[in-house]
Amino acid sequence: MKKYSIGFIGGGNMAASIIGGLIADGFPANAIYVAEPSEEARSQLAARFGIHTETNNTAVAAQVDVLLLAVKPQVLKEVAQQLAASIQDRQPLVVSIAAGIRSGDLARWLGGKVAIVRSMPNTPALVQSGATGLFANSHVSSSQREQAESILRAVGITVWLGDEKQIDAVTALSGSGPAYIFNVIEVMENAGTQLGLDAQTARRLAVQTAFGASKLALESADDPATLRKKVTSPGGTTERALGVLDEGRLGNLFMAALQAASDRAAELADQLGDDN
Repeated sequence: MKKYSIGFIGGGNMAASIIGGLIADGFPANAIYVAEPSEEARSQLAARFGIHTETNNTAVAAQVDVLLLAVKPQVLKEVAQQLAASIQDRQPLVVSIAAGIRSGDLARWLGGKVAIVRSMPNTPALVQSGATGLFANSHVSSSQREQAESILRAVGITVWLGDEKQIDAVTALSGSGPAYIFNVIEVMENAGTQLGLDAQTARRLAVQTAFGASKLALESADDPATLRKKVTSPGGTTERALGVLDEGRLGNLFMAALQAASDRAAELADQLGDDN
């Protein structure tokens, strides 16, 4: 891995997950800096990873090559404006994992002409199984793209987007997606108990089935439609169950759900990016 320094503004769960992934990949702990207001969080990060921690955001921004913004979207404007002078002086690559903040708004808050990669990770990054969409603005160099990708790839897969508007679709599909899967697991578990299984057995079977199906879909050369057909014997139990789901227009329901999530993501970006 190429040598460069990384700073994190915010030391919460997602930042800790990325740091853990980086160190597991061989990134040197002494090249990672975190600014975090909570003394308890700083102590835990330092003890767990052996990284540099402090309270001052600008001190971190002034000495790193890549700055990852891992604060809540609602406070990012204030934080960015505080960092603007340091960013303009140092000109690091800025990677944002804040949901709903467009790169143009972030660049404006940081003083303009900043290399920014906007990312949309999801919560399975907490167990190094995330999926992250990435968008680079026009100031990001090819080497900086590689840096951003290597950082987020430490906690899962990454995909580059050619149009920032696609971030809303990524938010709807994979950003919010874990909640849909959890909901499906929950529904299957409840159905299993109603069919006579005890709660623990139903949960174990539902969770492992979701995990196994996902793993098979990831590792198989077949697409999900082909895998579905292979497990659906004519006249069998699976065909009967899928028929009920089709009658309930499951596909239409999911399309409506993802469209609603995408629309809401765009609305939030408009609200959070308001510079009034």
